[in-house]
Amino acid sequence: MSSENAPHDLSNRAVVDTLANWLSDAGFGCEVLPVAGRPGKFNLIATLGRGPGGLVLSGHTDTVPYDEGRWRSDPFRLTERDGALYGLGICDMKGFLAMAVHVAAGFRDADLKQPLILVGTADEESTMAGVRALAAAGRPKARHALIGEPTGGRPVRLHKGIFMDLIRVRGKAGHSSRPDLGANAIEGMHEVLAELLAFRRELERRGHAPEFALPHPTLNLGCIHGGDSANRIPALCELQVDLRFPPGFELAQLRRELRERAAAALAAPGCAVECADLFDGIPAFSTAATAPIVQACETLTGHAAGAVDFATEGGFLNRMGMETVILGPGDIERAHQPDECLPLDRIEPMLATLRGLVQRFCL
Repeated sequence: MSSENAPHDLSNRAVVDTLANWLSDAGFGCEVLPVAGRPGKFNLIATLGRGPGGLVLSGHTDTVPYDEGRWRSDPFRLTERDGALYGLGICDMKGFLAMAVHVAAGFRDADLKQPLILVGTADEESTMAGVRALAAAGRPKARHALIGEPTGGRPVRLHKGIFMDLIRVRGKAGHSSRPDLGANAIEGMHEVLAELLAFRRELERRGHAPEFALPHPTLNLGCIHGGDSANRIPALCELQVDLRFPPGFELAQLRRELRERAAAALAAPGCAVECADLFDGIPAFSTAATAPIVQACETLTGHAAGAVDFATEGGFLNRMGMETVILGPGDIERAHQPDECLPLDRIEPMLATLRGLVQRFCL
């Protein structure tokens, strides 16, 4: 598991070692790479064949924490019932990793004209430190990539980017009977909130991404806290916000606009605004509809490539020079909740798609 909450943040070494052992037995050269600054976290790069092109099959090795006592079966033991497999991460996305290993083991080095590379990343569910480390190192090298996030077996070539910010208004504490001697941070935040809602309406007008259910950036005011007692002037109020944006918007520019508008809105005397990263963010993801891997996935699945609102590691792989598709057998609606499952009838179609991609891009 990975989490910003320390008690739930566990090492992924055992998962990576298991994958590496399976792939080593299948003839892959395996590298287990520590993630700098994240003790106990590791990436895996497993390679079969040589060449400048080839195909990456990528998945994250971590899961989110689980709700103890709310599962009908042991979340750490794979259980089959009612036409599905149940277990923590089976949908998001350990089922895909198992399928990728199974398909990969059916090929030999001598078969390949281009390399087949399996990647397992750390901390996708929290910091994305694993894929950031790979991007910083410029590895692996390939022309095409598939990330097996849960898309219901339908290819995805677009998703929104995201960042999260903490906005803090500082005032001056004092007795509630003398508001003239203090500076009310909650009242200051009221002014900031009004400006952020105006910014949200402006972003809705600026957005035009018809592939998405919401074709514009979204700004969520997710958590707010201020003050400690009714008879004290609050000296601090904090707001957490989440901003998601389609391709065509730049993360750094949106973050700068958000912070500038928050600071400019504050007219309350004696108050000041501070901003900090909650999550430094990931870029929006876009692969051209004409990319060979997009067209291959459409042909193999019988579905046109679409867009999703959740975020993945896809933007990082694209920036490393790979044309990337998001495609996995699970359903996002089943992820991150008790009794996470993968329907059995999704397995064979996914295996066929993976074999088809290897044949198309590696043989």
